[in-house]
Amino acid sequence: MDTLTHALSGALAARASAPAAAAPHALRRRVGAGFLACAFPDLDFVAGLAGVTPLLLHHRGLTHSVLLAPAWALALAWVLAKLLREPAGWRALYAPSLLGLIVHIAGDWITSYGTMVLAPLSDWRAGLGVTFIIDLRFTGIVVAGLVASALWPRSRLPAAIGCAGLVAYVGWQWTLKQEALEFARAYARAAGVFDARIEAYPRPPSPWHWTVVVSDAREHRFAHVHLRRTVPREIRESDGFLAALDAPYLPLAQARWELRSRDGGALGREAWESPALAFFRWFADAPFFDGYTEGSTCAWFADLRFLVPGRGTMPFRFGACRERPGEPWRAYRRVGETGRSPLD
Repeated sequence: MDTLTHALSGALAARASAPAAAAPHALRRRVGAGFLACAFPDLDFVAGLAGVTPLLLHHRGLTHSVLLAPAWALALAWVLAKLLREPAGWRALYAPSLLGLIVHIAGDWITSYGTMVLAPLSDWRAGLGVTFIIDLRFTGIVVAGLVASALWPRSRLPAAIGCAGLVAYVGWQWTLKQEALEFARAYARAAGVFDARIEAYPRPPSPWHWTVVVSDAREHRFAHVHLRRTVPREIRESDGFLAALDAPYLPLAQARWELRSRDGGALGREAWESPALAFFRWFADAPFFDGYTEGSTCAWFADLRFLVPGRGTMPFRFGACRERPGEPWRAYRRVGETGRSPLD
């Protein structure tokens, strides 16, 4: 989830959970603490200053851990009490700070990126995978709840309704994912693909947009589908960016299945299994072979989680290169369609 939506959802949760008799000034400080605490975990983006590999390894890690949330909340409450001039001290802001952290973790958990909720004890990445990272409907529900709270400042009900609306919206998205998964299972049965892993990834800008994936040991089969569309959308020259994002998602009856090899053959498998790409093997959920370049001395890979049609350049494309057979592979990041940038 984007950081602004996180922060706003923290403010909404803090308002919904405020004591009924809270004074206006205390209420504003509580909401401010929820806002700032819910934005705090994304400060781990500073890992990106050290390079893209540290970002992949550490983003949504320690600052997103439910195990460390109480300790983070204590530190945040102390700082925010000074910043917001809370006369009752850090104890008055501990609860909204902790709530903000938990709301942030939950907001990332519902996406497909993966969140290390048990760090530092485990690097397991949890992800419900029902909501795209930027979801304007989700954000709209949060904003509506905050606006209603401002119009009726003495009541917690508008904020509580907003929080309930978010839960209901995510629950509805979960039912849509089950539809997408069942469609993929039916395809796998019809295609005779057994012992396959079935997955579905949410896509923008509509909750009915999904990329469904059927994976076996050798390859991925995937399709971009619209769960409610009955005829394909036609694109005109006058259509804008949102139409370009929307059009690739076809009706279920007309789904166009594509194939992607997992490793591209023996050479690609050697590159994929090399120590150079250990970080990407850990990070990727549905990795696929993205081609050879430079006389087959570079093998490239990407992740189907981030293959969004109409988006343009796909993020998180990495490869391993070597000058000649027998030399060790070195990791690179793909820059554009032809360039590369070393990771070490």
